[in-house]
Formats: sequence, C-alpha cells, structure tokens
Amino acid sequence: MENSQQPTQNQQPQNNNTSSYVPQQYKVVSVGDWMLTLFIMIIPIINIIMLFVWAFGGGPKVSKAKWAKAILLWFLIKIAIIVIIIVIYGSAILLGLSELFEGFQDFDTILSDIFN
Repeated sequence: MENSQQPTQNQQPQNNNTSSYVPQQYKVVSVGDWMLTLFIMIIPIINIIMLFVWAFGGGPKVSKAKWAKAILLWFLIKIAIIVIIIVIYGSAILLGLSELFEGFQDFDTILSDIFN
C-alpha cells in the first residue's frame, strides 16, 4: 500500500509548520513605512544622510536597504554623467571664448592701425 504522505517526484514536501519565525529585517515593508520613507526623501540633505543610514546601517529591512543602495547608485551615475557633460560643454565654451578673444585682438590691431 502506498503512503499518501510521501511526496512524488514532481511534488514538494508540505511543511505543516505554520508558526515559522521570520526575522524583522526580512518582513515586508508596510505602506505607512514607505509613506514615511518617501516623505523623508523630499527633505534636502536629510534624504542623503538617511539613504546612507538605510543602505549601510544594518537596521532597516532588507528590501529598504537594497532600495537605498540602488538610489545611491543612481545618484552616482547621474553625477558621473553631469561631470562628463560639464567637461565637454565647458571645454567647448572655453575653446569658443579663446577664439573670440583672438578675434578681439585682431580687431584691436586693425583699429590701432586705422587710427594711428
């Protein structure tokens, strides 16, 4: 006689233990907690400090820590892109200004030749 409690090849064994303990850091972040988190994120300076606390402090829930690390990574990517854009446009502006000033020097010599 076959025992109906034995799992077959395609079935997972059933865990009848309903009182399994889930550590606090692995619990789901509540809607209220996310509301408070997003409110803190609109406060200047405090938001950056709290992102570091949530990402590397070890206290918050794992999902919030991963979210904070992802936000910090996006900040770094944005800063790198902004620096690249500033360097490109800054060098183009400086090049244009240097050519403009050379043109002014030529114009100055022409005027001095005319009026002298």
